[in-house]
Amino acid sequence: MVYGGDMMRIAINGCGIAGPALAFWLRKAGHDVVLFEQAPALRTGGYVIDFWGLGYDLVEKMGLLPQLKERAYFTKEMRIVDDNGRRVTGMNTEALAAAAGDRMMTIARGDLAAVLFDALGDGDHRFGVSVTQVDDRGDDVVIGLSDGSEERVDLLVGADGLHSKVRELVFGAESKWERPMGCHVAAVEVDGYPQRDDDVYVLHGGVRRQVARATLRDGKSILLFILRSDLLPDGEPVGLDAQRAALQHAFGDMQWEVPDMLRHVQEAQTLYFDRVSQIHLDRWTTGRVALLGDAAACASLLAGEGSGLAITEAFVLAGELTAHGDDVQAALATYERRLRPFLKDKQKGATGFVGFFAPATRLHWWLRDVGVTLAGHPAVSKLFLGRFMRDEFDLPTYPALEA
Repeated sequence: MVYGGDMMRIAINGCGIAGPALAFWLRKAGHDVVLFEQAPALRTGGYVIDFWGLGYDLVEKMGLLPQLKERAYFTKEMRIVDDNGRRVTGMNTEALAAAAGDRMMTIARGDLAAVLFDALGDGDHRFGVSVTQVDDRGDDVVIGLSDGSEERVDLLVGADGLHSKVRELVFGAESKWERPMGCHVAAVEVDGYPQRDDDVYVLHGGVRRQVARATLRDGKSILLFILRSDLLPDGEPVGLDAQRAALQHAFGDMQWEVPDMLRHVQEAQTLYFDRVSQIHLDRWTTGRVALLGDAAACASLLAGEGSGLAITEAFVLAGELTAHGDDVQAALATYERRLRPFLKDKQKGATGFVGFFAPATRLHWWLRDVGVTLAGHPAVSKLFLGRFMRDEFDLPTYPALEA
């Protein structure tokens, strides 16, 4: 079904970060792209992320950096407080920015997704519709959709996140590939939270659990809860009411602002709640189906760089598809060969962050605070944070994407 020249019809399931980034580059190269998204509209809210590295470089290449800076926050301090709100330790987060060459920002994930999607302009974007069946016939792929229709395309890309439907349909059940990290996370955006510290990320917690808050614009705040999964009394809760009850059970005896935070959770109409996991697949591509972003190699929310990695993967996949013309198999094989060592290393590094967000014992808790204190010293931050903030991957050059 390859169109005239090397142009292909490509379907992308998922309209978060990876999907729109891939669509941007594919359309730039002249491909016909359709985006499907299960949600009825672009998702907003969620949580805030630190954004740097190759992802930052690529949004600049896309011409989107000014729009992102308008929506970004430039956090100056990470502060850990005790039960009474007194500062225990912390660090000047400008050290992180310096380690990233002052090319770093904090931004709501929903804002990043919106900027990427808006950059697509008009196009074939179908909200409330998602892939439910896949028939890879060798020369093309027939996909069944949730609205009962079918589409015939040259390539299907699953960019539908940690709980990817495309991965389930083509590669098998999620349980085969998921590696839970023993934590769950919840995030909620609230209006009118009374305590506000501009440009400060405030944390409080102890053994096996932690809460945090950050001040947003327009009177909004983001509240974050991280806990060891064994603190959930009945396993993973399903549905808003069960999730509210689980957080109340796990955090209800904490002090500081936690009672007020939990009251806001009870009033919230939407709540992000999920387990923290990685995805380890034997391969990310087969036939005319490819996985991208968290669907392929989720490093976990705690890694802190998932959005940047997704944008990087999207650029490389689009570049290889343009570089190999109608040889889809060669393009997919090169995409995976280039990125797999890099992403495997990122996944390995992310496993150490569980101990920061939910220390297993009081000793680990104390060591975490000592580490934060040390990281606040310029010499230490330059040595260790510099290594953490570097992406050991050289972006390939793709002439078709540079034009």
